[in-house]
Amino acid sequence: MALAAFMLLLLPVLQGCAIQVTFDGASIPENVNTASVQLFENRAAYVNPVLSQTFTEGLKDRIINGSRLTLADGTGDVDFSGEITGYDTEPLAIQADAVSTETRLTVRINVRYENFKDPEKSWESSFSAYRDFPSEQNITAIEGELVDEIVEELTENIFNKAFADW
Repeated sequence: MALAAFMLLLLPVLQGCAIQVTFDGASIPENVNTASVQLFENRAAYVNPVLSQTFTEGLKDRIINGSRLTLADGTGDVDFSGEITGYDTEPLAIQADAVSTETRLTVRINVRYENFKDPEKSWESSFSAYRDFPSEQNITAIEGELVDEIVEELTENIFNKAFADW
């Protein structure tokens, strides 16, 4: 009973806070209402032709679904830009006969986050994620699924750095 009374007393104080915390841990100041995501150009040596669009749309979706922010047509209160800097496969688990049993697909992204409401919170950082798959599997058959998983991990990490104070 004492806890309930304490919570009732604390509620007006919390309502005056200038930061909104969502259920997924995002803490977004109340004066930040819009976000913009620029097209992430693919500057990797090997270019997956759909990765640029897939990543850009994935980041937009993560922001829309994980926060109260709306996407701005131009530049929002916060802005994400950058480029895809790596898209590589490398053999793993080399056996005695010099044959790889697993291969790793790695995607690297450079991200610039600009917070126009609080410029001190702006940053630039690199992110990478990978998925391993059996080498005997043809990458073209599973590439779309691997890329979707990697994009989901990357966008989650970027979102967390921007809005969850990681």
